[in-house]
Amino acid sequence: MRKEIHPDYVECNVTCACGNKFEIRTEKADMSIDICNECHPFFTGSEKILDAAGRVEKFKNKYKLG
Repeated sequence: MRKEIHPDYVECNVTCACGNKFEIRTEKADMSIDICNECHPFFTGSEKILDAAGRVEKFKNKYKLG
């Protein structure tokens, strides 16, 4: 491996807008994010499918999914 081409990784304190805090290793010491796995709708189960033109029903009917 070549020397002096790899970044120096440090412990990074990540703070989400929802208040969740956790640590990762990256080049920065502190990081602020807008959304994390604690507040993202996909992970919390509050995800909603928006169907403006009946596309979901059309897909289900086309492939006989229900």
